[in-house]
Formats: sequence, structure tokens, C-alpha cells
Amino acid sequence: MKRGFYTIMSAQFFSSLADNALLVAAVELLRMAKAPAWQVPALAPMFALFYVLLAPFVGAFADSIPKGRVMFVSNTVKVVGCLMMLFGTHPLAAYAIVGLGAAAYSPAKYGILTELLPPSQLVKGNGWIEGLTVASIVLGILFGGQLIGQRVSGALLGVDIPYLDTGIDTAPEAAICVILLFYGIAASLNLFIPHTGAPLQPMAGVVALVRDFTSCNSRLWNDKLGQISLGTTTLLWGIFGNLRLIVFAWAAVALGYTTAQASNLAGVVVIGSVIGAVIASFTCRLDRATNVIPLAIVVGFLMIGLVFIRSLSSAVPFLVVMGAICGFLIVPMNALLQHRGHTLMGAGRSIAVQNFNEQACILGLGAFYVGMTKFGLTAFGAITVFGLLVAAVMEMIRRWHQRNLVLHKDEVERLLDLARSDHVTTVDK
Repeated sequence: MKRGFYTIMSAQFFSSLADNALLVAAVELLRMAKAPAWQVPALAPMFALFYVLLAPFVGAFADSIPKGRVMFVSNTVKVVGCLMMLFGTHPLAAYAIVGLGAAAYSPAKYGILTELLPPSQLVKGNGWIEGLTVASIVLGILFGGQLIGQRVSGALLGVDIPYLDTGIDTAPEAAICVILLFYGIAASLNLFIPHTGAPLQPMAGVVALVRDFTSCNSRLWNDKLGQISLGTTTLLWGIFGNLRLIVFAWAAVALGYTTAQASNLAGVVVIGSVIGAVIASFTCRLDRATNVIPLAIVVGFLMIGLVFIRSLSSAVPFLVVMGAICGFLIVPMNALLQHRGHTLMGAGRSIAVQNFNEQACILGLGAFYVGMTKFGLTAFGAITVFGLLVAAVMEMIRRWHQRNLVLHKDEVERLLDLARSDHVTTVDK
């Protein structure tokens, strides 16, 4: 691997770790302010907001200037959002600005790999970036929980700078100061990312970008395998994106946990997803990816199972299993989606469409959950409705695929044969 690759990986790790640690600090700020219960789960859709609004433009922006500079600018935007939260801006608004930086960062971090690495190393490179991203999510949530915990926050607040009143008086404010350092490290590393020499592409007009993005989105939704894999991964990421925050609300009611304690359980869900993803990578084939769809219905009912858990000893294995099933489902369906997207429109545009749909689902499901809690439904009631909705939608997707197999049998079999030959060719290589 080229030296610049490790710089990119390091910058991605610190930036994502800071994102997730800041999420925990934002939850604690809302709790301390006695904010309405709906505002905690609202953090996930607020982070996803600019992913959805800017989907047609961020890819073109990443191609118009050197991607290392794009990543530096994106991390600078995250720093601004972090400072806004520190100096009193409402956590929902401040975290949305952090999401703006993340939305611009995403296409650059993936796109630069194709510019920096030869094709023979792309799979390995993507494996590294995905692995580090998952690790940063786990460690970021755990790190954020430790920062606002009594022991660490007490030590941070005990630091006295002579003749300077910092105004940092609470645990989440002290945590945000540390998190700013990690954003600073990520931004500094971005400055050392080499210019790959890839030709830059001037951004087209707004109308042209929207038209092209809409066409790509429509093309993937009209594909008989693309629509099923896109629908499934969209819903699964919508669940996963909100589940981390739902765990905070559930742990407070079911276990009486503080934000710091609940952050450990949120990390458990992510650890389970890694286990499931590893198992799927060894056991699932591309042309049989749709066979896992019935298992996705189980996820919705498992969410309802949270209502009946009242002890840590039962919560940990349950959350690991739930995360593992999500991870097991996402890997083959995501691989099938990338295969169809690459075939139909190329990898870059396919990733943009996928990001848009997944973040839109996080936004929609998050807003739905927020609406339930805002209008008086208890955490247990909201989780039950949420789980039933997920199970019902996955059943609709399963029936949609069965209908395709009946009405469009020749086309589906042709696409599956293409996936099968692609799988065999990849294995042979």
C-alpha cells in the first residue's frame, strides 16, 4: 500500500471516532438540559439531513477539487459544528452541521481510493476503510461514554488554567473540548494526503446534477435485483442508524442507566454487527444474496423483544444477536447492490444513490420514532410500533421479490446468472 493510503485511513479513523463520541456528548447535553424525550432520537435524522439534501452535489464537489482538500474542508465544517455545540447552540442544530461535513466527506474518502490504489488493491483498500469505520464507531461511542463519566470528566474539569476562566463547567462541555482535538488531528492529517494527479472535473449546473442523479436513482430502483437489494439495505441501515440512539432511551427506562452506561450497550450493538458481517463474508454468495430476506423480518420482532428485557445479563447477548443479524444481512445485500450499481451506472454514482436512500431512511424512520415519542408514546410503546413497522416493510420487500420471480422470471434469472458468473470470476482470480 502507498504511504498516502495510511494517511487517509488515519484521518478517517479520527474523524469518525470524533463523530460518534460527539453523539454521546450531545445526548448528555440534552439530558442535562431536561430536553423533551423526542430530542435524543432526533439526533440521528438531524445528522442524516444534509446527506439527503446534498446527495446530487457532494459527489461532483469531491471530483472538482483534490480530494484531500475536500476532506480537510469537510473536517473543518465538523469543527465548526462541534464549536457551535460547545458555545451553546442547540445540540440538534450543531450536530446537523457536523452531518453536513460528514456528507461532503463520504464521497471523497471512497473516491480517492480509486485514484490512489491500483485495481488489484481496491478490495483490500475498501476492506480497511470499512473495518476502521466500524472500529471508530465502537470506540467512539465507548470513548464518549468514558469522557462524560464521573471519573474522567472530574479530572478534566479539575484542570485549572491560571488567570483564564474557560466557562467549561459540565462533563459534556469538557468532553467536547477533547473531541475537538480529535477533529483537529483528522484535519491535520488531511493536509498530508498526496495529490493523486487525477484529472479534476468542473461541477455542472445544479439542474444538470439533479437530473443526472434522479436518472441514476430511477435506474437502480427499476432494476429487478437492484430494487430489492436497495430496498433491503436502505431499511437495514435505517434501522441500524437509529438503533444506536434508541438504545439510549431504552436503557434509561428499562435499566435505569445513565448516558455513560448506555454508551457501552450502544457499542455492543455495533460489535454484534461486526460478528455478523464476518460470518456473512465467509458463508454468503452473491447470486444467493436474496435468500437472506426472510431473516430480515426477524429483526423487527427482535426489536420488540427489547421491551421485555430488564437486566444487563440478558441485554448484552440479546443486543449482540440483534446486531449480528443486521450485519449478516447487510453484507450480501450490499454486495449485490454494488454489483448491480456498478453494472448499471458505475461505482461512484451507485454509491451516491445508495447513500441518499440509506440516509433518507435514517431520516424518515428517525422522524417517525421522534414523532411517536413527542406525542406521548412511551419508549416501550414507540419501540414496539417501530419494530412492527420494520417487520411489515421487510415482508413487503419479500413479496415484491417473489412477484418479480413470477412475473419477470427470465430477467431475474439472467441477472442472477450475471451475479453468479461475477462471483465465480472473482473467486478464480
